[in-house]
Amino acid sequence: MPITLGLIFTFCTAALVIFGDYLIKIAADRGHGVMSGLVMSGCILYAVSALMWFYALHHVTLSQAGVAYSMLTLLALCAIGVAYFGEVLYPREIAGIGFALLAMVLMMRVA
Repeated sequence: MPITLGLIFTFCTAALVIFGDYLIKIAADRGHGVMSGLVMSGCILYAVSALMWFYALHHVTLSQAGVAYSMLTLLALCAIGVAYFGEVLYPREIAGIGFALLAMVLMMRVA
């Protein structure tokens, strides 16, 4: 159960950071200033995510949490960039994502 709880906290951490990144990207695209509501909301989400990270690390190792967090954020942020912001992933970038995922899978086996 502790590892499951740790991974749940890790997932919550990633979800908060991903949503914070999304809000900050919207603010940046709309030309908002650093003190705008969207940027401040993103920063608050980052702060709350730090608390989730703290609880995650009570239940899993740093390497386990780091690998799970990295895989989730890498895939989610790329998907959001393409789906919501019209960003294009070129073959070199797709290969980079693939190699990053492969590296994370290899690290997870050691973790």
